[in-house]
Amino acid sequence: MSTESSLNPDTTLPTDRELVLKVIPMPADVNANGDIFGGWVMAQVDLAGAVVPARYVRGRMATVAVNQFIFKQPVKVGDILSFFAHVTRLGNTSITVQVEVYAERFSAQGQYVKVTEASLTYVAIDAEGKPRPIPRDGLKLPGLVG
Repeated sequence: MSTESSLNPDTTLPTDRELVLKVIPMPADVNANGDIFGGWVMAQVDLAGAVVPARYVRGRMATVAVNQFIFKQPVKVGDILSFFAHVTRLGNTSITVQVEVYAERFSAQGQYVKVTEASLTYVAIDAEGKPRPIPRDGLKLPGLVG
């Protein structure tokens, strides 16, 4: 499948999600095929996914699960990657976040393609690394019911 031919010029960046990270992968991040190494993308998604929960956890937290991770298109050196996140579930000690990654190809500025989507769960932890309740005072998560 050709990445460039799969560009959909009608793809727009989400307006109902928060832009939490933008990054450009470099030549040091490639795999043996010349695409960006999937592990590098996963690390960036984990960083991006932690941004929104950090506001609510108010302290230490840890990634406890990667519930889903889909590589939809390869990422290339020079792509401008935009990471959008939103909370999908709030538990007593954990928060689940959906992250969507869009690439603006170096050769096709102004056009976007969704390259990755993932769901990750983070847990609030205390100084000993044990789960702790997420503070609820003043907690407002748009789009969540309950």
